[in-house]
Amino acid sequence: MTTKTASLLIGFTFLAVGLLGFVPNPIIGDSHNAIFHTDAVHNMVHLASGALFVLVALAAPERAATFLKVFGVVYFLLGVIGFVAIGSEGMTHLLGFLPVNGADNYLHIALGVVIFLAGMLPRRRIAGIGSRI
Repeated sequence: MTTKTASLLIGFTFLAVGLLGFVPNPIIGDSHNAIFHTDAVHNMVHLASGALFVLVALAAPERAATFLKVFGVVYFLLGVIGFVAIGSEGMTHLLGFLPVNGADNYLHIALGVVIFLAGMLPRRRIAGIGSRI
């Protein structure tokens, strides 16, 4: 897997999550019973983030590693700020406009680490590795 492929996969996942947030479901939504609390603005942030991941992967794949690392740090910090603001329980508006709950904080920290590590993948596929004989 390359940073371009990782950026595409993460981007499509963010796009799917952003769209899922607009559909009533028990996982992502504005219901207090949803595992991850979002609203229309939060869903739009997911859609914009997903579009950025896809755009970077397709238009500037040589920049994907840097983008993944920066985005990973940002997401990790959002999780830390969320824990400082509300702990592992409760709900608040992170940075004044993004509704988050405790589960969001854990997810943001985990995503931050995974996205940052994806930035460490090779930029190009190495010839011979994964090739069929």
